[in-house]
Amino acid sequence: MDNWITEIISEHGYIGVCLLLLIENLFPPIPSEIILTFSGFATGFTSMTKMGVIIAATIGSVVGAMILYSIGLLIDVERLEKIVETRGRWLRITKKDLRRADSWFDKYGPWTVFFCRLVPLVRSLISVPAGMSNMNFPLFIILTTIGSLIWNAILVTVGYSVGENWESIVHYTDIYSNVVYVILAIGGIGVIIGYLRFRRKRA
Repeated sequence: MDNWITEIISEHGYIGVCLLLLIENLFPPIPSEIILTFSGFATGFTSMTKMGVIIAATIGSVVGAMILYSIGLLIDVERLEKIVETRGRWLRITKKDLRRADSWFDKYGPWTVFFCRLVPLVRSLISVPAGMSNMNFPLFIILTTIGSLIWNAILVTVGYSVGENWESIVHYTDIYSNVVYVILAIGGIGVIIGYLRFRRKRA
């Protein structure tokens, strides 16, 4: 995959960077770390500039986030409530649970969207619950743009600074990503355990 990414950037420049970041948002397993650090390095031997790469990457990120936000709108809370009405007993979820989760996102959603743009994997997926909760779209775009801009600028600048050693940075970002995944997994398990205990007490 690394060769495929670097070839696209080398051949198509800003358009390649923009499209790759758009795809990365829709398919999180595609590593933005490789795209951005190599793009930063590529500014040293192509006509691309750091600012141009950062802008192209941010445009791709925001467009990808908008697509996922739209998907979230299609599976909003109202639709989920209908599913819960028919399958809630098997899923052990009630309408009240959905409304509570939706209220939580209404309260903390904006900050969640911003900070999650700086976290691997969830930086893309957070757009779906934002759409599901009908988060204010202009606010969603602003926070997504700022968060994406920060993430993109850091990795592009690092790739430019280290030059030919850009691949070594990917190693460290992989470590960061793995640590985040472990934390998310532990947090997810904790939430599930807490939810089961809550359900047991209520029963």
